[in-house]
Amino acid sequence: MNRVLVVDDEPQIVRALVINLKARKYEVDAAPDGATALQLAAARHPDVVILDLGLPDMDGVEVIKGLRGWTRVPILVLSARQTSDEKVEALDAGADDYVTKPFGMDELLARLRAAVRRAEPTGPSGTVDDAVVETDAFTVDLAAKKVNRGGKDVRLTPTEWHLLEVLVRNTGRLVSQKQLLQEVWGPSYGTETNYLRVYMAQLRRKLEQDPSHPRHFITEPGMGYRFET
Repeated sequence: MNRVLVVDDEPQIVRALVINLKARKYEVDAAPDGATALQLAAARHPDVVILDLGLPDMDGVEVIKGLRGWTRVPILVLSARQTSDEKVEALDAGADDYVTKPFGMDELLARLRAAVRRAEPTGPSGTVDDAVVETDAFTVDLAAKKVNRGGKDVRLTPTEWHLLEVLVRNTGRLVSQKQLLQEVWGPSYGTETNYLRVYMAQLRRKLEQDPSHPRHFITEPGMGYRFET
């Protein structure tokens, strides 16, 4: 049974979430503000956090940063903020997914289930640092820094590998354009999204079975990219 921490100061939303989550056999804790959320997270160790950004005592992004200081628990943001910049800020801080209010309960629960699945250990060590990540089209060996497709090694440039590595290490998570640019090209980069378009096209051409309809390198328009196995 998975435990969910709901962080929201709107009683009606909290009530609806608690009812729906408990009906699906989740254990639920609720916090009306950021300080209580951080205390509950430390005491109860939830398997996933549903977090509103507009809290009465602190911004939800600060809660994300506080959690990310010690845990990799999946964080699903639920917020009325809809601009790309605000979404990217939350994702850069360490959120795993972002749902805007008003929201459909079925979609939210589906995203929650996906977040829980992605958090499951990828191998005996529970990390992807030494893992071999397999898809139906290719295999990525993170330790050996190799990609194999159809029994043959795929030649990648250092930049292509670095981009692939960042995405694979965040399998299933949306990685913002800004984060990718700064991790691959450096801290002075953040707006050169044309770089990403070019290199993502190259990765898809080399690794996807049908580059025009990618299954593994997914674009989230205006936000970033997601790697799925």
